[in-house]
Amino acid sequence: MDKLKYRWIVFGAIALLFLFLGSEAPLHARPKKSNKYPPETLFDTLPNPPFHLHPLLAPPIPPYNLQTPAKVELGKMLFFDPRLSRDNSVSCASCHNPELGFSNGQPVATGIRGHKGSRNAPTIFNVAYNKLQFWDGRAGSLEEQALGPIQNPIEMGEDLSHLVQKLNGIPGYVEAFKNVFGTGVTADGIAQAIAAFERTILSNNSPFDRFMAGDDNALTPTAQHGIRVFNEKGKCVTCHNGPNFTDGKFHALGLPKRDGLPNDLGRSVITQDEAEKEQFKTPTLRNVAQTAPYMHNGMFATLEEVVEFYVKAEPTTSPRHPLLTPLSLLTDQDKKDLVEFLQSLTGEPIKMTPPKLPE
Repeated sequence: MDKLKYRWIVFGAIALLFLFLGSEAPLHARPKKSNKYPPETLFDTLPNPPFHLHPLLAPPIPPYNLQTPAKVELGKMLFFDPRLSRDNSVSCASCHNPELGFSNGQPVATGIRGHKGSRNAPTIFNVAYNKLQFWDGRAGSLEEQALGPIQNPIEMGEDLSHLVQKLNGIPGYVEAFKNVFGTGVTADGIAQAIAAFERTILSNNSPFDRFMAGDDNALTPTAQHGIRVFNEKGKCVTCHNGPNFTDGKFHALGLPKRDGLPNDLGRSVITQDEAEKEQFKTPTLRNVAQTAPYMHNGMFATLEEVVEFYVKAEPTTSPRHPLLTPLSLLTDQDKKDLVEFLQSLTGEPIKMTPPKLPE
């Protein structure tokens, strides 16, 4: 068994032991120098890492929208082009700024004419792995998601037919669409190109990944202890599991309401299921240190505030996941170590130069 697979299996096994036993078992986040399993342990019986905890693999690509360099480049141009908005003032990159963790650094999104949305602009890091898009999961693909903000009256406020007409009047776009799709500008082509570009925005090879792959110096001892807090006393792994550190599901946290924002019923608006009232999608934790503020309503400015919210789990009349209870066992040092571990999930920097837009 090689070193990489061993560490991921052991990391997952710790999480499994916590969830099923609630124990304070010793942390075995790292292999012995022999690179072999401890003899006759639970790890010998595990055919696969629990919770699918393993390094990120290549993201799935739908067969109807295969990646090509030209398509990705076209999607990048569209992503950065404010002409996709009604008044030519807002681009996708306005709310998903590469310099701000592909979010906007604000509690909520801001659209045309300064309109404020009611939700935080989620990062597009690793959206390629999401089965459902948006905080409420209303889009079943990146292609579907790409056209949503364009048509939203308080985001980009554009009509698709008008946008297609507008871009067909730009020779550079006509040529690019012909090269990629063999057609003029179409709404479907816009969606496919933007989605293809977004699938290249990946966070991986973080200090945590390098540690799990065998780099003994990739994590500090405090960050290593943060792994244990994450898996055990902090219970974070309950929802933030899998290689992208999200279960991809929807949960109610009982967040405080923010002044000036409407009451947000979340997932239940989409499913019409009262049981999903105020549920929102579990976000990835990869590059989480770069994507503040946090939560669907941008309620918390720092990771420390997020951790404190979970630690206190103050009583609320709002719906709340039954496992979200006060974490009275966490010490101040535990909380610091947990934050340091979360910071270790920042992947290699993505150098993103805005493209020259077609004329």
